[in-house]
Amino acid sequence: MLGFLAKIFGSKSERDIKALQPLVAQINEEYAKLSSLSNDEIRNKTIEFKQTIADALAEIDSKVAGLKKDAENAELSLQEKTALYDEVDALGKERDVELEKVLLQIMPSAFATIKETSRRLSENEQLEVTATDYDRDYAARKSNVKIVGDKAFWANKWTASGSEVNWNMVHYDVQLIGGMVLNSGKIAEMATGEGKTLVSTLPAYLNSLAGQGVHIVTVNDYLARRDSEWNGPLFEFHGLRVDCIDKHEPNSQERRNAYLADITYGTNNEFGFDYLRDNMSQTPDQLVQRKLHFAMVDEVDSVLIDDARTPLIISGPVPFGDQHEFHELKPRIERLVNAQKTYVAQALNEAKKLINAGNAGTEEGEGGLALLRAHRGLPKSKALIKFLSEGSVRQTLLKTENHYMAEQSKNMPKVDAELFFYIDEKNNQVELTEKGIELITQSGEDASFFVLPDVGTEIAEIEKSNLSSEDKIANKDSLMRDYSVKAERIHSVNQLLKAYTLFENDVEYIVDEGKIKIVDEQTGR
Repeated sequence: MLGFLAKIFGSKSERDIKALQPLVAQINEEYAKLSSLSNDEIRNKTIEFKQTIADALAEIDSKVAGLKKDAENAELSLQEKTALYDEVDALGKERDVELEKVLLQIMPSAFATIKETSRRLSENEQLEVTATDYDRDYAARKSNVKIVGDKAFWANKWTASGSEVNWNMVHYDVQLIGGMVLNSGKIAEMATGEGKTLVSTLPAYLNSLAGQGVHIVTVNDYLARRDSEWNGPLFEFHGLRVDCIDKHEPNSQERRNAYLADITYGTNNEFGFDYLRDNMSQTPDQLVQRKLHFAMVDEVDSVLIDDARTPLIISGPVPFGDQHEFHELKPRIERLVNAQKTYVAQALNEAKKLINAGNAGTEEGEGGLALLRAHRGLPKSKALIKFLSEGSVRQTLLKTENHYMAEQSKNMPKVDAELFFYIDEKNNQVELTEKGIELITQSGEDASFFVLPDVGTEIAEIEKSNLSSEDKIANKDSLMRDYSVKAERIHSVNQLLKAYTLFENDVEYIVDEGKIKIVDEQTGR
């Protein structure tokens, strides 16, 4: 039935493309009109588009300017100024709606203009235009423009990522459709050879006309640099400025200028870290990005799904105190891990004997329980992993684990009681047992040296006591300090145990030039 309906009405994708066909025809109609224009007249189309946008937003911009001026009146109360800025914010949202409307109105002509520029560059070795100050400044920095008298000559060859590019691309209908889809904020899936890099030039040009910046996000700095240099002259011919943030150091004036360009290329990481740094800034002059306006994401599945698994984290230097605590605890943890290895080896040998003898039960003295203890003790033990690959041993482990995890793991403490610490590999957690705490607590130390105090119970006891108010406050402060110190100590113990038992060099991480780098389990990078 569904197949029959699809034949009549078409798929969702087919219906969407069909709805865009009239606009494709309109773009091509506008494109046909441009062939008779001079190169100077083609360049002037950008000025005309910008003026159309300015005229459409003039009333709102005038209201905003008036409200901001009124808000500067020193005699106004804070409440009155807040009300004025609330109006400014509301007008800002209204402005965005109106801007979207006018961009859609000029879209066919704007797309046609970029298509015509592409055609002229592909069919001519150079385009001759009347030289402007912009051309002269550009020619002083780039080799693809020459100034001869009052004329500027834009060559159709330039350098991108160290290689010479000969522009030979013109937008086909499928690319016009892709450009409209991207402009509407949707995902456009382009097959190999359909020219997704060229597709991006259409919405990039259109939205740059608003003068509020366009961001093109790529997955690596090579693509960011290459695409900015490859497509740059197509936009720059129209007086637009193109830059790439990956070419400049973070927090530099050059990077701020890159964000002020009409079209800005960059990697998702650099855009993300600049955003985070801006949110940590103390004053407006420390900001790097301006107000976000329009962005396109290349390889969106990689950027928004695959790479999104790894958070962008800005961290400060590790305090020396943490390093000191790690060094202090290391000998105790080594003793603890060695004791665990000895016990796990014994438990695994016992499990092998019992299971091979046909005793794979889940109770004390049976092979299943001994196997589970070995797994809870050191799940990454090579001897254990090898044994689990034999016959139905893994099924025995799973059966025993399910038995003890029943009723919300009520009986799991029976399994862990013989261990010095247990490892929950699925949740990447390590917990000390009473036996482990006893082993690493040195003689003469407080028995609760590695045990967190029950803050709620102890505060209730302090409140019930006959102590003075000052003593109660002092005791509570002492309790919280004790809790904080022990929490940090236990965290350090857990991190060291993970390092010794869960993370293997050259598998989960590598050491490069003295620095630890985590290996992504999905990509291996």
